Amino acid sequence: MSSYGELLRTPGVSRIMAAQLTARLPSGMLSLGLLLHIERTTGSYGAAGLVLAALSVGQAISGPATSRLMVELGLRRVLLTSTILCSIFVTTIVLAELPVFGYMAVAFLSGLTFPPVSSAVRTIYPKMVNSRQLTPLFSLDAALQELIWIGGPVLVTFISTQISTVLGILVSVALLIGGGIWFISSPEVGRVRIPRSKRRFGVVLTRPTVLLATVIGFLLIGSCAAIETSVVATFGDGDASAGIVLAIWSVGSLAGGLLFGHVPIGPWALFRRLLIVTVGLGAAAFAFGFWWIALTLVVSGLGLAPALAVLSTITSATVKFSDTAEAYGWVNTGQLIGAALGSALAGVIIDQNGSQGGFLVAVGLVAACLGVAAIGSRWSPDLRNRDAGPIPDTAPVPVQPS
Repeated sequence: MSSYGELLRTPGVSRIMAAQLTARLPSGMLSLGLLLHIERTTGSYGAAGLVLAALSVGQAISGPATSRLMVELGLRRVLLTSTILCSIFVTTIVLAELPVFGYMAVAFLSGLTFPPVSSAVRTIYPKMVNSRQLTPLFSLDAALQELIWIGGPVLVTFISTQISTVLGILVSVALLIGGGIWFISSPEVGRVRIPRSKRRFGVVLTRPTVLLATVIGFLLIGSCAAIETSVVATFGDGDASAGIVLAIWSVGSLAGGLLFGHVPIGPWALFRRLLIVTVGLGAAAFAFGFWWIALTLVVSGLGLAPALAVLSTITSATVKFSDTAEAYGWVNTGQLIGAALGSALAGVIIDQNGSQGGFLVAVGLVAACLGVAAIGSRWSPDLRNRDAGPIPDTAPVPVQPS
């Protein structure tokens, strides 16, 4: 724990982490918030699934594209423009009365303009700390990220079920704008200059570690989103128990990240951490009652944040600095698409088979995730005695003495 304290005392680290966390919180709120709003508006989880699918398509296009634009146009210009446009489109969804196709079109534009805060901050991190601190920093970031993927849904579920789905999404928009301005105005964002990449757009995805992190993130966060949807369906829209269970899950995952996220990363580290998640979610699929579901989710949470820390670290350690923004764009896009499609798929299955079907969707996704991790261990770097910083774009050329 002392390494985390040292990190937070490093100038600028606490501020940039708080700002990016606020700006990214809507990432974990919008999928479930839109699911609840569209289902309540149309009376169909299937219609809500179509809207989330449109959102995910937009995010699939925007993630790596806007991250690459940050290299070409600068971080602040891209972040500010995308924040403004995305806020307008999301607000339109909840304030305008549209047919399902109209909701899908605006959701697509919302995803297309989603601000690439995650790619930006992970590109900035290596310039804020020394190489010894980088792995603990990614671990702390992964632990706090659980507030996004689990704490965010808890917040939007409470607001949407106890007050209004419209208010739930408008709170997401307020955080998107407020957190975005806070992050964009941070001095660290203005100081970092990303060198132009010499590679064509998309080439970085051919790196095995980047592809592995993207696929794993897609399946893992998709599984989490399916669990969130299933918990809401289990306890009902008007029951606060769903939010409480998700809050307990969030605490378990946060604890796992802080306790185990700094453990040295070897080739099988990702598989071992995902095995804990799989065991916990597998038990949750057969759980009945408030406390049994909460307990099984806590078990899964102990491996969740540490697994996400591995994804960030292996990406950083295996790409050049000029490619890190785009690489994280692909990884983050995988997670955002997973969140949207996991909720959508679980929603469709819940319509047909009840909440138990949604839990089984989550188990299937995390089991696939575990299999990919096992196959991908051959490409996972051994970072137990290595610097986790990005590969320099230039290196000293050895000169033979004359």
